[in-house]
Parts: sequence; structure tokens; C-alpha cells
Amino acid sequence: MFTLPALTSDITVSVNSGAKLTESVRRPIEPVGKFFLHHAQRTLRNHTWSEFEKLQAEKNVKTVDESNVDPDELLFDDELADETLLTHDPRDWKSADLYAAMGLSKLRFKASDAQIIKAHRKQVLKHHPDKISASGGLNQDGFFKIIQKAFETLTDSTKRSQYDSCDFEADVLPPKKGDSYDFFESWGPVFESEARFSKKTPIPTLGNLETEKKEVEQFYAFWNRFDSWRTFEFLDEDVPDDSSNRDHKRYIEKKNKAARDKKKTADNSRLVKLVERAMSEDPRIKLFKEQEKKEKEQRKWEREAGARAEAEAKAKAEVEAKAKAEADASAAANAKADKKKAKEAAKAAKKKNKRAIRSSAKDADYFGDADKAATIDEQLGLIVDTLDDEQMVEVADKIKADASATKQVLQDIAKTMSEGGKLPASLLSYFL
Repeated sequence: MFTLPALTSDITVSVNSGAKLTESVRRPIEPVGKFFLHHAQRTLRNHTWSEFEKLQAEKNVKTVDESNVDPDELLFDDELADETLLTHDPRDWKSADLYAAMGLSKLRFKASDAQIIKAHRKQVLKHHPDKISASGGLNQDGFFKIIQKAFETLTDSTKRSQYDSCDFEADVLPPKKGDSYDFFESWGPVFESEARFSKKTPIPTLGNLETEKKEVEQFYAFWNRFDSWRTFEFLDEDVPDDSSNRDHKRYIEKKNKAARDKKKTADNSRLVKLVERAMSEDPRIKLFKEQEKKEKEQRKWEREAGARAEAEAKAKAEVEAKAKAEADASAAANAKADKKKAKEAAKAAKKKNKRAIRSSAKDADYFGDADKAATIDEQLGLIVDTLDDEQMVEVADKIKADASATKQVLQDIAKTMSEGGKLPASLLSYFL
């Protein structure tokens, strides 16, 4: 239905008696646009969708002069990168590797529009169902439909961005932690891969070990404030075209948005951790920190050098004067006190060692002979009373060093005393 425009103030209508309206004029109106033309072609020629897609693909194919080597051919896949694509369900085409289907698994997001068109021509020439059936090959109608979907997606800038957003095959993983690797060779491709999602340009490069500090700081500042256009829309669940159930349609759209937001948050978190790890492993950051620390210490040293020298000289003079004044007065007192302390310390140490040796058998649960506790304590007491100061220290140190060797230590000293005639063997029967 065609709606007439509303009357405006500059249009007047005659109301005079006998006035007549101007005669109507018939104007031809025709539908336009590529989608109408496609519909008309299918209708007039009685083609199915599959037949029409094949015809459209054939239009993209041009004769190639095989005598001239196209540089792009060297970048295309010689063979299908993923053979499972031949049996992939075309209804589930979104889960297929579209770049691999086009023979562009080496280029992926780097492929230009011209290269995509060339690759499509090559794949059509090679995998067209008519050519496959003519050569007696297996039916590849499903794979050919995936090629067409790939071409449709990759030649549409919006659809291609959505697909590239979810092309995880193009991701370059960072090196494993703990592995020995060259930082710049391993991390350069990682940042180059992540850079494809940047809204901002130009994108700074990782550089090398000779890169200036300012450039390194600018590099990490860029990545710490990275603005990504990655949206994950390609992974959305398809929204039904049937508008009769609007509530269900809104539910699917809401569900898709929540899923995209969740993926976006997870991806941002992943990138933050990736940049933090790169900074922690960047050898230049470590060199800059060490150099900054040395320069800071040097500046402080130079700043305080004069005052420090004067203070040290003054303090040294005061210490020397005080030491000389007090030396004579405190010498006698110190000597006397030291002697007393040494004597008391020796006495305390001897008492402590005796106590340690006497209690060693009990601490060792009498070496499993608790029924002989009285005999062990008695013989151990004779050993302790017979030990001289040097032996006392030696035996106590051995027991303290290794409590599990207590019995062996006591047996050794008992044998020494018996052989030296300090104690008869009959009084040391348990340890001999």
C-alpha cells in the first residue's frame, strides 16, 4: 500500500461549485536491490537455493593464467588444513574453521579482501560439486556450502569482525612458566596476536633488549589500558525469526548479552594477567630496577658524603677521648668482673652439662630397659662424678647434638674410663 503525503500550507483546494480534480497519472514502480534480483532469478529460472549458490560461486571464478605465479598462492594452503571439514555438517557451519575452509589458515585475520576473493576462487575451482562428481569423487556439497558461508562471512566487514573476535585458532599462547626461552622471540608473537583486537592505533611493538626505558614504559602503559573491540557476538545463540513469540525472542537476546558480557570480562581478566606476567619476566624491567636502585644509592651517598665525613671524624674523636679516660678506671673492675663472670659461667655450664648427662638416660626412656632404670641411673651418676671438665663438655655436646646416639656416647666414655682405670668395669656393667 502506498501512503500519500500530508497536505502542506502551500497546497490549496478549490471548493468552487463545479470544480474538478486533476486527472490521475499512472507511474510504474518496481522493486530494486540485489536481494530482489536474486529472488527473481531463482523464480524465473526455477532454481533451488543450492543451485543458485553454485551459480553465484561460478561467477566469482575467473580464468587463471597458470604460467604466472601469483605471490598470494604461496600464502594459501596447498592442502585442506582440516580434513574433517569435508564431513562437517553445513547446518553447523559456525563451528567450522572458516579460514581453513577458504585455504587461509596461514593468514587468518591478516588476509586482505583481495586475498579472500582469490582464495575463494581457488576453493571453488577445486571443490565445486559438479567438478567433484564429474571426476568420480565423494559428494562434497556440505563442504561447498561451508565455503560459501565462509566467503559470505569474510567478505562482510561486520561479520568478519564478529568471526575474528572468536577465532581462537589465531591466538598465540605465551610460553609455559618455568621453561627456558628467549623472552622477545616468545612474547613478540603473543602481543602481535592480541593486538588485532585493539581499537587504538598505532600499536607499540615489544622491541628488544636495547629498547629505551621510555619506550618500554609506553609499551606496557598501552597494554595496561588496552581498549579491545572483541565482542564474542559470533558465539550467540541464533535468535528465532518468528516474531509471534516475542517473550522467547527477548529471552534469547538477553541470554546472549549475558553470555557475551561474561566472556568479555573473562577475556579482560586473562589479558591483565598476561601483561602482568610479561612485565614480571621482562629482562629489561629487571635491569631498569637494578639501575634505578644503584643510581638512587649513589645520589644519596654523594649527598651525604660531606656531612657523614665530618660526623664520623667528630664521633671518632669523642670515642677515643672517652675510651682513653675510662680505660684506666675500668680496667681493674672489668678484669675482676670478667674473672668472676667466667668462673660463674664455667660453674653454671658444668652444672648444666652434668644435669644434661644425668637426665639423658631418662630422656631416652632408659634405652628400652625401663626395668633397669635404677641401675642405669646409678652407673650414670658414677660416670658423671668421674668426668673431668673437658670430658664433661665433650659428652654433653655429643648428646645434645644427637639424642638418638646417647647410649653409644655413654658406652664410649664408660669404656674409656674402664680402660683408663678410673672406674672398674664391674661398676659400669650396663654400658660395657
